[in-house]
Amino acid sequence: MNSLLWFKLEVPNIKYSLSLLLFVFLILLLGGCWSKRELNELAIVAAVGVDRVNEQYEISVQIVNPGQVASKKATSQSPVITYHATGKSLFEAIRKLTTLTPRKPYYSHAQIIIIGEELAEEGMNNILDLFQRDPEGRSEFNILIARDTTAKEVLSILTPLEDIPAKNILNALKSSEKAIGTTDSVILDDLINSLSGKGNSAVLSTIELHGDSAIGNNQTNVERIQNPAILKFGDFALFKDYKLVGFLTMAESKSYNYMNNHIKSTFEILSCPEKGKLTTEVTNSEAKITGRVQHGHPKINIKLKVEQNVADVNCKIDLTKPQNITALNKATSEAIKKGLEQTLDTLQKTYKVDALQFAEILYRQDYKGWNKIKDNWATLFPEIDVKVQVTVNTQGIGTSLNKDLQKSR
Repeated sequence: MNSLLWFKLEVPNIKYSLSLLLFVFLILLLGGCWSKRELNELAIVAAVGVDRVNEQYEISVQIVNPGQVASKKATSQSPVITYHATGKSLFEAIRKLTTLTPRKPYYSHAQIIIIGEELAEEGMNNILDLFQRDPEGRSEFNILIARDTTAKEVLSILTPLEDIPAKNILNALKSSEKAIGTTDSVILDDLINSLSGKGNSAVLSTIELHGDSAIGNNQTNVERIQNPAILKFGDFALFKDYKLVGFLTMAESKSYNYMNNHIKSTFEILSCPEKGKLTTEVTNSEAKITGRVQHGHPKINIKLKVEQNVADVNCKIDLTKPQNITALNKATSEAIKKGLEQTLDTLQKTYKVDALQFAEILYRQDYKGWNKIKDNWATLFPEIDVKVQVTVNTQGIGTSLNKDLQKSR
């Protein structure tokens, strides 16, 4: 009786043990590093550039020199190396790179894509589509346009402070975005969403090369107090249907960011009542765009609220008096509003680019009205009635010492 009971008790345990062993065996088969790639077998790409040259695509890749970046000793080697290849298609050019680089280019760590102005004018839908499809790519690429130069030249410039020029460009882009508001970091997915939306439009920051490019790609460019060649961000580039159609000015770029809610901080320079200038620091900015369709005509309202501090006073003005603060708020409001209206005129009349996505706003906020006018959007957009309202509030006027200096001037 006891042996029979033991047998009944052990049989389930044996089945359980066999199932557990089979499970462990399957886990071992699924695991492992069958697709692993060692770091010393890869060339880490920091940035990618694409140009149109003689009816062909030219790709440039900025590859990190790991030994030089990791080394604490000063050497004559460059921290990065750029390789270039051409092809009838971009895919062919990318494959040709493997014949030049000693290791396989690895794009997952790339931070920036720079597109040449000529290629951008021709159209870049195929280029963006390829990068989006690439399984090794990443949607966090920041897209820039090389203005009055080529992407190849931009990626060949060695920069100070940062060993890797791509990192220097990205850091400068972020800093400018936070401090001035005339640039905007746009990643691949956001760009494609804007271009494929109702307005088929987008805006990208531009980068320019100033100085001697022949010296810029030499180590001596970072060994001097003044660099012979520097990279500088320029005005916004406007896109419609994946093609570059024009540029905003620096002031218009800032106004665009005001309306697009991308101002983190900036400044405004105003004329004082008598003579001299006063500079304010914008510490907060919040824009709200609403739209509706009335009797077949689209209406857009833009309300902008701005908070500022007094930053620099070069005139005689007593900022302790409430009436002067009220006048300052009004002056700032009028200056910003004038800039917004000028930018809207450029977008609507000059380029006819719905960069602020008015079509999307009408689609979301007045769906029935949008359906009635969507087929005529191209002709309606330049004539849209846009109402702009700017409210400014001054919070800080400086220290007591500054107040005394302002009174005495």
